[in-house]
Amino acid sequence: MSDVIAVPHETVRWSIPTDATFEDFRARYEAAVPALDLAEAAKARAERPSWDAILAATAKSAPHGFLRYWSTDAGDIMRLAGDDGLCVTYLMGNHTIAERMYRHDPTVMLYAPLRTTIHQDREGVTRFSIDQPSTQFSSFGIVDIAAVGRALDYKVANLLRDLDVAVPPGLLTES
Repeated sequence: MSDVIAVPHETVRWSIPTDATFEDFRARYEAAVPALDLAEAAKARAERPSWDAILAATAKSAPHGFLRYWSTDAGDIMRLAGDDGLCVTYLMGNHTIAERMYRHDPTVMLYAPLRTTIHQDREGVTRFSIDQPSTQFSSFGIVDIAAVGRALDYKVANLLRDLDVAVPPGLLTES
């Protein structure tokens, strides 16, 4: 077991109030972060376009820099146990950005795409929650990966602004 690597690290989780109804914020988020077009992705795999073509196509389809790779209505599932909370979980990211880290260490895929939730808290406030990318990616101890993590912090902040959500000042501090 001498080759096992353990990396303790601290992650900052943000739970940000949205001042919107759950349904409204979910609709705005899903419009701002479109689902990955699986048919286009399959076509690209078959055609093997250049990386430059993939970069251009991704930039065009991800207006805020992010795509939705997966989602589940966790609240719907939890209602089976009698819980009544509203919660949708997403994997949000951009494979062209992830590649800039992956080339240094494929383990970054533990955190890419980014996991997010839209949920209602116990007081009925709709919240957007995310672990701060820079605090996750800095744990790799690789300068180039950490730089992408900080750039993702700014992309998340810009997405929040575009969704009319206040950006917590600490989201944009150096980690």
